[in-house]
Amino acid sequence: MIDARKLLLPPGGAATPIHVVAKADWASFKAGLGEAAQGWARTHAYEAAPLALLVVPGKKGGAEAVIVGAPAERDDPFALGAIAARLPEGRYAFADKKAATLSVALGWAGELYKYDPFRTTKVKMAELVLPSKALADEAVMIANTIFAVRDQVNTPANLFGPDELERDARALAKSHKAKITVVSGAALEKGFPLIHAVGAASTRKPRLIDITWGKASDPKVTIVGKGVVFDTGGLDIKPSSSMLLMKKDMGGAANVLGLARLIMEAGLKVRLRVLVPAVENAIAGDAFRPGDIFKSRKGLTVEIGNTDAEGRLILADALALADEEKPELLLDMATLTGAARVATGPDLPPFFTDDETLAADLSRHAFAVNDPLWRLPLWRAYFSMIETPLADLNNAGAGGFAGSITAALFLRRFVEAAKAYVHFDIFAWTPTAKPGRPKGGEAQALRAVFALLKERYGK
Repeated sequence: MIDARKLLLPPGGAATPIHVVAKADWASFKAGLGEAAQGWARTHAYEAAPLALLVVPGKKGGAEAVIVGAPAERDDPFALGAIAARLPEGRYAFADKKAATLSVALGWAGELYKYDPFRTTKVKMAELVLPSKALADEAVMIANTIFAVRDQVNTPANLFGPDELERDARALAKSHKAKITVVSGAALEKGFPLIHAVGAASTRKPRLIDITWGKASDPKVTIVGKGVVFDTGGLDIKPSSSMLLMKKDMGGAANVLGLARLIMEAGLKVRLRVLVPAVENAIAGDAFRPGDIFKSRKGLTVEIGNTDAEGRLILADALALADEEKPELLLDMATLTGAARVATGPDLPPFFTDDETLAADLSRHAFAVNDPLWRLPLWRAYFSMIETPLADLNNAGAGGFAGSITAALFLRRFVEAAKAYVHFDIFAWTPTAKPGRPKGGEAQALRAVFALLKERYGK
């Protein structure tokens, strides 16, 4: 993984200036350039169109300056930083320090991220000097966390199973002096029967990873991430086209571990707990079946309507454990439903909460940090869709309607004592490259939640 410290630098040293010029201001700006630079602009018919780039050569052949057209109002906030991939290698700084925002820095670093351990493509080292050490430190912290999330989601499932997820969790805990415990294999059957049932058919043992950090006297914040390292669909097997991206079904776990990393590195005043149920939903003689009924950790019985609705099962046991200590804030992240993608697409994860203050704060921070989220309702009338005469709940909503909502309602049944609860149905993947976000694994909801937590629990 590339280190963002090599891309985003604190103040100091020489750097090629980047001038951001609005198209309407181009004529007056050009008049202030030297004769050679004006001729270079004319040769290239440069007019400072939004995000159009002009590298002005110096007398010795290197870049003397860079001119970029100011982004249009509709452009992504990361777009200005994404010019990094179009620049020659070197060290750059925005002439107007106000242009060097956190979003621009993350766009810069994100555009240069590569996941290619099997081809070892050289990463272009276009360095951005930021106007303050504080901004550089924050940008590096967030960028490196995003890189770690992307690496985990992008890694093929044969190289990243429950063992590797536990390995990374242990490394994270060790680096921040956090406590970690893991319950795995047959030991899950008594306390976490749904996690055990989902993972029983795999040769790679299921487990529940449990990390705690911070002072016991600080507000309890518990975060839960779905860690299905690969999802065949189980006996309700997916078609091959739907299985191609199932290495990313642990995207909730990756994002939660990333969020935990930010919380601990920032030293937020919380007692943090991180729960990751890690399983592979495989097919074998001991796979759980449609029609099976299991008693969950909470005591609620669950009838299996579809073995491909496994994520909510493992989350249910983890949420029940989290709820037992009545946290001030409980959240989960999961690549849970295709219905969420139909509703809001790949770039706009829905979230569900019945806490109005929390919902408003999340929406505000999501907009402010360019980490889009959209609230969908916990519509209680749809509880009837997951009712069954044979058990307390069915894990697959009847009729195929409102799949993301019924999944959220299913999870909500396992949370009673937490002061506030929110569920994020993320995609954890960028299907088409965008500024600062190459195609592949992606961090979603992480930055918005971190911004909220900093506001509530910052030093």
